[in-house]
Amino acid sequence: MRKISLFVALAALLMLAPALYAQDHVEVGVFADWTRLSTGNIDKNYVGVGGRVGFNVNRHATIEAEGTWDPNRAITFVSNTGGVLNTYSTDLHLVNFMAGPKFQTSGPVRIFATVKGGLLNFNYGNNSFTSQVNGVPDGGTHGVLYPGGGLEAYLGPIGLRVDVGDEIYFSNGAHNNLKVSAGPTFRF
Repeated sequence: MRKISLFVALAALLMLAPALYAQDHVEVGVFADWTRLSTGNIDKNYVGVGGRVGFNVNRHATIEAEGTWDPNRAITFVSNTGGVLNTYSTDLHLVNFMAGPKFQTSGPVRIFATVKGGLLNFNYGNNSFTSQVNGVPDGGTHGVLYPGGGLEAYLGPIGLRVDVGDEIYFSNGAHNNLKVSAGPTFRF
């Protein structure tokens, strides 16, 4: 069911692309992202890479879709049970897909706000990006809400973008996670 929902959302975005492109601009970017993941008693930093595409609806609104991959991060759990110290290690990878509107000021330096929704997949032990993406419909995938904002600065068609937001994933309640991303953006 999740594969079908994801397919329908991507198909709708692709069908809208020509109409949105006719409005004037398309923005594409790559970025490095840093996520401070808080899962109960575990707070860990994850660094990864991502890509983004946005279709301008008008000067002040853009529809964006993005994906990130935060690879292999070893986590060590330490527990003290009955005077015995136990250490457990596991490899955790994050894959994230989100889409939503971005509202921005105009000019060469822009301030923006965004709210995106999507999926966050936690995967333990998968060593490759493709095997993890194929595993998204399986367990470990949760809904995400991302309210955030940032700054873009352009010199002609080339710019730099910095985002800061709260990546909230839902699994037995809401879990708030600081997310920061930065990288080049290209308009055409």
